[in-house]
Amino acid sequence: MKPVINLNAVYAASGDVVVRRVKKEMILIPPASGNDDSEHEPYFLNSTGKLIWQRLDGHKNLMAIVKDLALAFNAPADIIEKDVIEFVGILLARRMLDETSRTSSDSEQTKPC
Repeated sequence: MKPVINLNAVYAASGDVVVRRVKKEMILIPPASGNDDSEHEPYFLNSTGKLIWQRLDGHKNLMAIVKDLALAFNAPADIIEKDVIEFVGILLARRMLDETSRTSSDSEQTKPC
């Protein structure tokens, strides 16, 4: 089952995820669950993934991150939002992110990933 992403939610790295930087690469190693081995494979971040990951710091909600990236890249927020939702969905499914809190209007900002 795919997680439903709340744009008012604040997310941060799971305490169990291992982050490695090798030269210019950033690699996330998910926690072991004892289930499917494919869930434990390292996740290599591209440049967009790195920018999103760096903002998933437990302080800003996803909508603020979307607005920040849209402004930084002078790109439409709806396109950035789709990328952020997809990325966060992948990380949640692999237990590399935790939801730390939510801001107001939770029910108005949920999106399936």
